[in-house]
Amino acid sequence: MRTLSAVLVLLAVLVCATFSATVAQAGPQVTEAYGPGPKEFLLATGSPGELGLLKVLGEAFGKKEKAKLNWVKAGSGESLDLLKSKSVDMIMVHAPAQEKAALAEGWGTNHALIGSNEFYLVGPKTDPAKIAQAKSAADAYARIAGAEAKFFSRGDNSGTHKKELAIWKAANVTPTGGWYIIAKGFMKDALLRAAVEQGYFMTDSSTWVAEKNAAKGLVILFRGDKVLINTYHTLCQPEGATPGSATAAKFIEFVGSPAGQQIIRTYGTREFGAALYNDAAYARQYE
Repeated sequence: MRTLSAVLVLLAVLVCATFSATVAQAGPQVTEAYGPGPKEFLLATGSPGELGLLKVLGEAFGKKEKAKLNWVKAGSGESLDLLKSKSVDMIMVHAPAQEKAALAEGWGTNHALIGSNEFYLVGPKTDPAKIAQAKSAADAYARIAGAEAKFFSRGDNSGTHKKELAIWKAANVTPTGGWYIIAKGFMKDALLRAAVEQGYFMTDSSTWVAEKNAAKGLVILFRGDKVLINTYHTLCQPEGATPGSATAAKFIEFVGSPAGQQIIRTYGTREFGAALYNDAAYARQYE
């Protein structure tokens, strides 16, 4: 009986180990795929995928190069981690300090500016913290903290979260207390929660254009500080580091080409009445 029990325990351990190894080998979960293949590559990003820009770029590139773009939904911080661990072939991010580290340490290449948007501070029309009167983003954040007005943070190590933390630091504020709410969601989900609970939130302009009709009761209360400009860059694996690195490098070339930039500067105009992103030529002034 003891021998049988020992065998069963050993089998259970082996099954768990095999399952864990299989999951590890499977890599990150693909959210959606665009293009026919047979060449494939993995790209990690957040809002450009969530808002549909990546789909249009991926399908245009896929048709041209017979490739398939596999999108892994991740914020900038997680995307950088995935690139560093060689779990994806490339990323689209807005985290300048971490991007520079990737280049310096050699695990990221093909750093290219592809476009930009900006951050808006949105909140209830009543504006309890009076941030519409703020002189800077840091002043707006200080007013929110001083009024202990409800503020939603993504709290997920994304590029947006990193920017938010930098602004709190500039405001000499350590945000704590019941008014400071960690949403732990992507941009769209956090924005819509702020709308439901009528709090302040720092959203990117692209998500605002796409979702403002759903974010009922919220309005733009502060914008225009240069610190709120949000530039997007690509990074990919060094040549040969991953199976899809060569295709990813070609995709970066496509995104920077006239055809790719035309997609970026016009995306959203038909669906939402305004473009969601600026192109690289516009963004370059903020580099």
